[in-house]
Amino acid sequence: MKDSNFLKEHNAKSLWHPMAHPGDSLANPPAIITSAQGVKITDVEGHEVVDAVGGLWNVNLGFSCQPVKDAIAAQLDVLPYYSTFRGTTNDQVIQLAEELRKFFAPDGLTRAFFTSGGSDSVETALRLARQYHKIRGEEGRTKFLSLKKGYHGTHMGGASVNGNANFRTQYEPLLPGCHHIPAPYTYRNPFNESGPERLAQLCLQALEDEIAFQGAGTIAAFIMEPVLGAGGVIPPHKSFMPGVHEICSKHGILLIADEVITAFGRTGSWSGSRHWGVQPDMMATAKAITNGYFPFGAVMIADHMTETFEKDTTGKAAIGHGYTYSGHPVGAAAALACLAETQRLNVPENAAARGAQIHRGLLALQEKYELIGDVRGGHGLMCALELVSDRATKAAVDKKTIGKLQKVAYEAGAMVRVSGPNIILSPPLVLSDAEAATILSALDTGFAAVS
Repeated sequence: MKDSNFLKEHNAKSLWHPMAHPGDSLANPPAIITSAQGVKITDVEGHEVVDAVGGLWNVNLGFSCQPVKDAIAAQLDVLPYYSTFRGTTNDQVIQLAEELRKFFAPDGLTRAFFTSGGSDSVETALRLARQYHKIRGEEGRTKFLSLKKGYHGTHMGGASVNGNANFRTQYEPLLPGCHHIPAPYTYRNPFNESGPERLAQLCLQALEDEIAFQGAGTIAAFIMEPVLGAGGVIPPHKSFMPGVHEICSKHGILLIADEVITAFGRTGSWSGSRHWGVQPDMMATAKAITNGYFPFGAVMIADHMTETFEKDTTGKAAIGHGYTYSGHPVGAAAALACLAETQRLNVPENAAARGAQIHRGLLALQEKYELIGDVRGGHGLMCALELVSDRATKAAVDKKTIGKLQKVAYEAGAMVRVSGPNIILSPPLVLSDAEAATILSALDTGFAAVS
């Protein structure tokens, strides 16, 4: 490896970073992470911190999960790659599909379509939704509904159903026929309603109204995250997702659960859908499926959909979609090892406990610092703070303040993620009590420095 002087000198010069302004990356070079162990990362200066971001929501088992590393290394020696396009497959992907079928059986999902990551999984689910209706003779069902504040990746389909202008405006026009309803976001919503249960009902009413306006026979699917993640960790009232499912079922609309973040234990349940007692028609997964060690994803598909596709005799069910790396044998081997370790450790249990600890700590910080307008979490290791310059008006904090807070927190021992006015926490699910306390302490130091 080049020495630290080389790395610092060339930082951000020959690459553009995702989700960043190229000029800003040059003016404010990113932290150079050079190693990691357990739930801690170390930068080029040798500074070690607790990773409260969990890589990017995906390193659920931490950075030292040897079974996954061993599975990747072993598979590279045996079969480093082969295609799963029509006519060929591999032993690892067959085994993985069977394990996922068992794992997701309580969610009513029994088939897997493999992808290279979360955006791919969302794109696949959107495509299969349209195809499903065409096979059934309902060619007019082409539209998609989703939530404002929702995040569904960066492909054109995903960007079109995204509910955040930051991921849309510079890329428009996007896919036509994508419509959004208000999210059950108690801190900011068009109904000025702070009661979670009442707000959930108002949002469900808005969904019914939008379906009536568009015409149920024109809508292919509704896509939602069980807990909104990148939009600022927005957990709905427990009645919301079941209500969405009921409305969709009534109108023949498929429900796609985007669980790229929430699957495999992050909410304190094995899946976000299971957390709310819902069986979706499709589920987009990725991230924690390989603990972030290999780009991989899977769309899980419900029985009634598989029946429609597999019993088709018209030819309409031939899937004209897929990726070069769909069912990659190394990714499948990594996923098999990761799933086994995830279950062995029973990670939802620790996610629930540590998530409750951090959520309590954030509420205590809110009492201490006026900058904290809203605290969100309480469902596993997904928490967020929304910062304001004025609690009465809810005016967002300025970038300089939140940037300094992040920097001081990093120096004090924790990497936290800033997204707009939000500080988002999504640490590994194997986080210890002491490491959770370090995150809270680092945040406390950061707030003290800007208050």
